[in-house]
Amino acid sequence: MPQATRTAALALLSCLALTIGTSAQADSSCDPACGARGQLLDHRVTSKLSAAELSDLLASSPSGQRLMRMAGAPACGVEVVYFRYRTIGGAGEPTTASGALMTPQGESPACGGPRPLMLYAHGTTAYSKYNLADIERSDADNEGAGEGLSVAAMYAAHGYIVAASNYAGYAGSDLPYHPYLNAEQQSADMIDALHAARAMLNDEGSPTATRENGKLFVTGYSQGGFVALATHRALQAAGVKVTASAPGSGPYALAATADAIIAGQVSLGSTLFTTMVVTGYQHAYKNLYRKPTEFFEAAHAHDIERVLPSAQPLDILFSQRKLPSTHLFSSTPPAAQFASVTPPVSPFLTPPALTPLFAAGFGDANLVRNAYRRALLEDAAANPDGAFPNASASLAPAANPAHPLRQAFKRNDLRNWVPKAPVLLCGGGSDPMVFFFNARIEQAYWLNAKVPAGLTSVLDVDSSATGPDDPFATVKQGFANAKASIARGAVAAGATDGGASAVLRSYHGGLVAGSCMIAARAFFANF
Repeated sequence: MPQATRTAALALLSCLALTIGTSAQADSSCDPACGARGQLLDHRVTSKLSAAELSDLLASSPSGQRLMRMAGAPACGVEVVYFRYRTIGGAGEPTTASGALMTPQGESPACGGPRPLMLYAHGTTAYSKYNLADIERSDADNEGAGEGLSVAAMYAAHGYIVAASNYAGYAGSDLPYHPYLNAEQQSADMIDALHAARAMLNDEGSPTATRENGKLFVTGYSQGGFVALATHRALQAAGVKVTASAPGSGPYALAATADAIIAGQVSLGSTLFTTMVVTGYQHAYKNLYRKPTEFFEAAHAHDIERVLPSAQPLDILFSQRKLPSTHLFSSTPPAAQFASVTPPVSPFLTPPALTPLFAAGFGDANLVRNAYRRALLEDAAANPDGAFPNASASLAPAANPAHPLRQAFKRNDLRNWVPKAPVLLCGGGSDPMVFFFNARIEQAYWLNAKVPAGLTSVLDVDSSATGPDDPFATVKQGFANAKASIARGAVAAGATDGGASAVLRSYHGGLVAGSCMIAARAFFANF
């Protein structure tokens, strides 16, 4: 990052540290950059629903009904504000982004008066108009509506002020790409959204009169789990007190995750994730390739840097052959010594049940050139990660990766800090999209770094209750019931695999996501 940009970022973080829970105005000693980063540009109310009206909205669809059964009936009404603000892109360039501010409404003590503030980070999407603030639109009109409604029902309707970024590159942002899994940029984006949200919360003429009570929570899921943990790290580094964080199913051990995928453990959705992360890092660091055909096969390289995010549905991109749906790598080994990982014969760390999924990631219409994969595999062999495939004493990323892409993954890996506030890492042990070993590796790294006992914990919602005192026994039982229901439904519809494929498809984005939201809310209630 250029020194001027780094200075501006630190200045803004310092301003935030001074204004936590007090005023939205920048301190008079602030660097002038504070007026740019995090500056509120405009805002408008998109929804204002009483608790009864929100209940009716949830009851109007099967997905809403399931959500209300998980979240409970709304205790508060919710006001949702769409807002735009200034932030930075992956290379530190000035840009804009948008977000949603959700505030609880109502006369009861759980809804009115000073309330805790939550930063929420959303999951991966290919849709460029993804907008968490449009909770009353159908999912067909805005893919962000479903997640936005979940956040409103789970958190804002139960007394939390929620500030959520749509991220640079989406929904009104003027950035022509998205800095995907860029820890420095995405945490800065979240903090800029927080700064803009506070400008509204502390403005007497704003559409909401709700105030903070001094507690700051951070959560998110999938990509958002990674962003949430990166944001916790950035806030702590700036001296801003985080009450607690609860990231869900994020690729925290990013370098280990990348090495696992390169070694053939091709996760569900890898062609999407790989395209977004590689093009995002190329925009930020400029050194992954000289031209896209060095990384991407020629059939997919044309205009690949502008394919995602897209206003077109992902299925259309697949049908137009802009991206392959599953074939990340060639079924031909890049060299003889890599035949055992093309596809992998004995995968490490991940459940054996995922082996057929890994095999589906190989084919003739693949995305990544064999020569590039070979270079990554050779660098991983020469400079292995501290946790994959074999654990070292440090559990840290590779000390000196030589390949620029593996350097980028190390730069954005979150195994380089120790939290001072409580953290719950939530996920599912058989996740086919973001491997659960991320949570276990991050926790092991922290324990090795002597984090205070009990400060950090890991929750596998796809596990049995540990006993009558298990605080998440209800969450685990709810997950088991939901998983069994999906399997039964698939069998009734004619599935011959016992419903395993249906469970696999719903696992990450449906089953685990909802359970981790419930777990996060229960966790935050302790503080």
